[in-house]
Amino acid sequence: MSPITTTAEAERTIDDLTSLLTKLSSIVQQETELVHAGRMRSAADLGKTKAELASRLYVSSEQLKANARFLKQAAPARCVALQRLQQSFHAIVQRNVIVLATAHAVSEGIMRRLSGDLARKATPQVYGASGRAMAPNPKHGRPLAVSRML
Repeated sequence: MSPITTTAEAERTIDDLTSLLTKLSSIVQQETELVHAGRMRSAADLGKTKAELASRLYVSSEQLKANARFLKQAAPARCVALQRLQQSFHAIVQRNVIVLATAHAVSEGIMRRLSGDLARKATPQVYGASGRAMAPNPKHGRPLAVSRML
């Protein structure tokens, strides 16, 4: 990373970071909407683009950090605009995390329920010494195979 020494370089660096944040915000919002709508395959297809943009954003933000003092002096208005954009991006990511966590919890609940149902069906329906139906023995449960292809 070379140091930024001119106002033009400072503005270009901030503009590049702004562009990356805008693109990544759009991808994350799109992913959030797709997951919220239950379109997991379409959301998964955005993963490669999102990862590539996040990687580029990391490199650009490291350059910004290394030159922060000069950037604030050379382009204060653009720095303020970038900070507002970062706050907006943070809110978008928070919503995305909530939607993804909800989808994960729902799918985990479905898998647990399915596993329990399969275990109950595989267990003979007999009564124990107490006169009640016996619960399925977890040792005799069958493994549950899941295809990761959506």
